Amino acid sequence: MKVFVAGATGAIGQQLVPLLVRAGHEVTGMTRSASKQQLLRDLGAEPVVADALDADQVAEAVGRAQPDVIVHQLTSIGPMDLRHFDQAFAMTNRLRREGTDHLLSAGQAVGVKRFVAQSFFAAYERVGGLVKTEEDTFGVGAAKEMRQTVAAIKHVEDAVLAATWTEGIVLRYGGFYGPGTSLGPDGEQTDAVRQRKFPVVGNGGAVWSFIHIADAAEATVAAIDHGHRGVYNVVDDEPAKVAEWLPVLARTLGAKEPMHVPRFVGRLLTGEIGVAMMTELRGASNAKAKRELGWEPSHPSWRQGFAELTSTERVRT
Repeated sequence: MKVFVAGATGAIGQQLVPLLVRAGHEVTGMTRSASKQQLLRDLGAEPVVADALDADQVAEAVGRAQPDVIVHQLTSIGPMDLRHFDQAFAMTNRLRREGTDHLLSAGQAVGVKRFVAQSFFAAYERVGGLVKTEEDTFGVGAAKEMRQTVAAIKHVEDAVLAATWTEGIVLRYGGFYGPGTSLGPDGEQTDAVRQRKFPVVGNGGAVWSFIHIADAAEATVAAIDHGHRGVYNVVDDEPAKVAEWLPVLARTLGAKEPMHVPRFVGRLLTGEIGVAMMTELRGASNAKAKRELGWEPSHPSWRQGFAELTSTERVRT
């Protein structure tokens, strides 16, 4: 098939494009930066330069490519500050709102058969069971510092699933780790753990779901090839509480045990969102993705995956 990847030079895009090429697909990779065209050629894609926030440029790029499938992986995340979470995600939120609408409009004009878009597991409602399925309530009750971000994620999901003219597929990825991510060998979060600046807040009872960036790319290929309209959690097999995975990560990195701080101190340091992400977050089940996509993560647990952070990462290209 002809596959158009928006966000092709991002962390997941650089994993995804070679897999698609290897699978026999003809790939067009969209980037905003003309300087990244050679990178896309090296990955096996035909590059196209376009600003995702410019409707005319997107329409022209998609119209020229005439794809069967559009894959929406657009993000642009600034330096992370939990107290100002929406500010760090301001550009990504625009890409999720305006960029999504531009891609859908362009895709409808050329009649794409399938539209696959990135979402994120952390917007499940923070009540009830600790591990959520795709049927559970999503995108409500967000902490005030991330309401705009959750609203933008919901916009992606609602717009894609409402597109009756195509097979709209939403992938709720777990927290990315691995090459090119903030939880990579030299990533922002990894450095914070090494420097003991990533504490366990309260009881650390929040449940996180992770996914290695290469496994996320492989699940995306499976969704492109034979996914059906709807939502899939793309996470590993072991949702885990912060109080469990964070000390393991610190030991794996050769760092000191993370500090433990009470909720009120965590609120002062990181705002409501930091407390929620440390004490209330719900994880996600990958049962549907494994069953319907025929996909199995090569890193079934973050335990194996984190061990790679101290060695040379295996990049699948």
